[in-house]
Amino acid sequence: MADAVQDLDSKPVGGALDTAKDLFAGAAGGVAQVLIGQPFDIVKVRLQTTTAYNSALNAATSIYAKEGPLAFYKGTLTPLLGIGACVSIQFGAFGWARRYFENANANSPSPAAPKDLTYGQYFAAGAFAGVANSVISGPIEHVRIRLQTQPHGAARLYAGPLDCVRVLSRQGGGVLRGLYRGEAVTVWREAAAYGVWFLSFEYMMTADAVRNRVRRDEIPSYKVALYGGLAGEALWLASYPFDVVKSKMQTDGFGADMKYRTMRDCFAQTWRAEGMRGFWKGIAPTLLRAMPVSAGTFAVVEATKRALG
Repeated sequence: MADAVQDLDSKPVGGALDTAKDLFAGAAGGVAQVLIGQPFDIVKVRLQTTTAYNSALNAATSIYAKEGPLAFYKGTLTPLLGIGACVSIQFGAFGWARRYFENANANSPSPAAPKDLTYGQYFAAGAFAGVANSVISGPIEHVRIRLQTQPHGAARLYAGPLDCVRVLSRQGGGVLRGLYRGEAVTVWREAAAYGVWFLSFEYMMTADAVRNRVRRDEIPSYKVALYGGLAGEALWLASYPFDVVKSKMQTDGFGADMKYRTMRDCFAQTWRAEGMRGFWKGIAPTLLRAMPVSAGTFAVVEATKRALG
């Protein structure tokens, strides 16, 4: 199927200009992602990191009653700037890896080499994008989680994102051990998540193009959004246990107050204390969030690419 669509949507492999377009389109998609998803995200983080709420609805109503509607956008400045950069890197890295595999396939001496990417190559390109993204997504999400889970009002721990960066770096004994706490599990999560995310979306887009005998840029926007939304569901189902461990490690204390020494220790303690269910706490609001957020992201990215030509 991936081979068949090549004849329908054939164009030369690009270089720096195509990468620049991917980066710009990804940045636009990232802004849409944050604005749509931030209220859902704070509910997810609260459910993952505390036992104060018995359901997503209980968490949302409690946050609204005690902290007001603006609490759902706590820590938004960091992801608004940072996630725009993250999604830009995701699509830029995926586009680069995709063109790398296309060139490798085109230059292969084997007559059996595919014209277009195999689905294994799509996964590898997505995983590469996730790992590249983790360099900045790890610290950005760490700061966001700390801001989302800090006490409300006068008891708050951080004056803002920059103050949070300073405090984490000081408490952790440096940037790597403080700000980058939980980076190992972040890399695992990003590789699994974005490998599946891009693979799922490309599979559905390719299937539609072949089934309806149209080019990719002729697929209607509502279908792009639908396939993007479904890809978002697949992303979280493939990576959610890693995300739970990441959230636990990034709300943990430092020094004598540290509960989880390593990623492996956090997995083990979560399993002993909560069993399998502990790795899926907060999955309901996450999946609820994933559909509109991922749909909006891919719809905006595809629309931006089509506008850029």
